[in-house]
Amino acid sequence: MGLFQRERTEEKASFSHQITDEVRVTPEARDQLIQLVQNEEDIVGIRIFIYGGGCSGMNYGLTFVESPQEIDCVLEQDGLKIFVDPVALGVLEGVEVDYQTQGLNSSIVFRNVFQNIGGSGGCGGCGASGGGGGGCA
Repeated sequence: MGLFQRERTEEKASFSHQITDEVRVTPEARDQLIQLVQNEEDIVGIRIFIYGGGCSGMNYGLTFVESPQEIDCVLEQDGLKIFVDPVALGVLEGVEVDYQTQGLNSSIVFRNVFQNIGGSGGCGGCGASGGGGGGCA
């Protein structure tokens, strides 16, 4: 036996899968998303995801979830479940999901996207903005 011994503890730090204030969903968006989920069979919620990169920057979107993944973080709010994988959550932290109506058009909109990583959520393609470079703001 050595002079120093490390105590073993049975308690392990657990990862919280519950999303609190990282993602905000307005009441209008929540109501619309609940209605969309209820109109589909075998759907348990909505997934917010990110994709892309490179010159055009990252993009984001929504899709239906039939069965959540083991690593998903979950926002449960008044009957709505929103699933986000931990990597995407780190990038999307601070996002607000809202429902917007302009004239005859209505849509789910994202505000403050990518603010956690210094982006504005608006990206330009290669060479598209000013003197050639493009990329995210």
